[in-house]
Amino acid sequence: MSKLMSVHHLALTVTDVDRSVPWYARVLELEEFTRREDPETGLRKVVLRSPSEGFAVVLVEHQDTERPRFDERRTGLDHVAFKVSSRSELAEWEARLSEYGVFYTPSKESRTLEGSSVIVFRDPDGIQLEIWADPEL
Repeated sequence: MSKLMSVHHLALTVTDVDRSVPWYARVLELEEFTRREDPETGLRKVVLRSPSEGFAVVLVEHQDTERPRFDERRTGLDHVAFKVSSRSELAEWEARLSEYGVFYTPSKESRTLEGSSVIVFRDPDGIQLEIWADPEL
């Protein structure tokens, strides 16, 4: 049997794709690749891709679904961590988040993996996102 190679995409349920797409494009530098809207079901999906890294984030809006505020303590998604190659790049992302007025927890050592550093912030729906740098050897 073949081995899994990587994560193809990450799909996140959002309350309003028209609000979330510009935020993800501006803050995370993702580009809209394709969009699908189903008038019959009200389902709306937008695929955003990283232009150079080959991963995708899909934002999904479901029609007429009760959506309480995101809470990582519920079963399901806890958070999403995006990797950068160094702590200096992590510092650049911290400056970027500040520039765009995104509230974040400043870079600090991760409690998950010794020597790693992480910035924590949230998207417009409160989904916890991270920018992560592994230990530099």
